[in-house]
Amino acid sequence: QVQLVESGGGFVQPGESLRVSCTASGSISNIPVMGWYREAPPGKQREYVASITAGGSPVYADSVKDRFTISREYNALHLQMNSLKPEDTAVYYCNRIHPEGFLPWGPGTQVTVSS
Repeated sequence: QVQLVESGGGFVQPGESLRVSCTASGSISNIPVMGWYREAPPGKQREYVASITAGGSPVYADSVKDRFTISREYNALHLQMNSLKPEDTAVYYCNRIHPEGFLPWGPGTQVTVSS
């Protein structure tokens, strides 16, 4: 089963940019839809952020539309985050969006936006 590991998080000020990535242990090319979720504060239900089809069609939550850009590669998923706001502070996770359910969750990557 594919394992997912997120990376790239950090501490930034409001208005700055950050790119987080998700590396899979194998190919994700055969996974029709991959997505990003975030959890803030820890323990709260994870919130959908964005998703992308194998063909490259993206969908975004209203809260991040026009600020975030999702992309995917053979074995990786990326999220370019611009114009970051304090409310974007969260642990970010990637996973598939599939009727059979989620893959095992990775460790996530912490993004903190604060002045």
